Amino acid sequence: MVVAAERIRTLNKYEKSILITLERGMKRYAWVPLDQIKLATKLSESEVSYRLSRLIAWGMVRFNPVPYDGYALVFGGYDTLALSALARNGTISALGSQIGEGKESVVYEALGLGPVAIKFHRVGQRSFSSARLNRDYMPEEGHCPWLIASRRSAEREYLALTTLHPKVSVPLPVAQNRNAVVMALINGPNLNHCRLEEPELTLDEILVNAGNAYHEGIIHADLSEYNVLMEEGRCVIIDWPQWIGTSHPNAVSILERDIDNILSFFKRKYKVKYDRGDAMRCVIG
Repeated sequence: MVVAAERIRTLNKYEKSILITLERGMKRYAWVPLDQIKLATKLSESEVSYRLSRLIAWGMVRFNPVPYDGYALVFGGYDTLALSALARNGTISALGSQIGEGKESVVYEALGLGPVAIKFHRVGQRSFSSARLNRDYMPEEGHCPWLIASRRSAEREYLALTTLHPKVSVPLPVAQNRNAVVMALINGPNLNHCRLEEPELTLDEILVNAGNAYHEGIIHADLSEYNVLMEEGRCVIIDWPQWIGTSHPNAVSILERDIDNILSFFKRKYKVKYDRGDAMRCVIG
């Protein structure tokens, strides 16, 4: 992604055309044939080959010679398409350094109308099989399930943020394109990296926010100390792509798991004891 960010301003229009052609072509092909790329872009074979070689060198495209010469986007190319669109519509004017990385995402600071964070979803980047087991929005089949799943993951997170803000302490959503979500930048460390002066108050605040989300019909489904940021004394709950609705058949057990994660953390680090039943009543009401 660093390479994609460096190249975004100098990416040739032919190279952008090839990336978009591959994105569209991968709805039909696991590996888009060279002839299809030439046909769609109306470029000569020599021009297409030259531009593809550059995109491969930049980590945006991959080549496969069997059973035919075929090409496919990789995450670097998909990130680039999203970033290019966000820059073109004025959402992003500059991309900064990487500020976070998870199993299925990478986060950069950026500039828009103000400081923002841009999160690139990369579902299946490490293990698509395990990701499919834990996501009800994962495609069961198709030529490029990681691309579809990464876009759906970004759409789901953006939907959660737009539904919850400002009733729940989440980052302000700004925009979404392909696998990227732009949100207000939160300046603060993860909960697990803090030393809270009044941990009981922070625990209460997290439970209240989980309750507010619940009453908006949303359960985080992956809540833990790693998904809570502390900014100037307030908690901000992040990472919402795995959320489920309160009508989900396993809603209660999943909510209990979220609450258990938080209670276990506060008990382990701060010796704060909080009955799970009381915590659930605080959330559900």
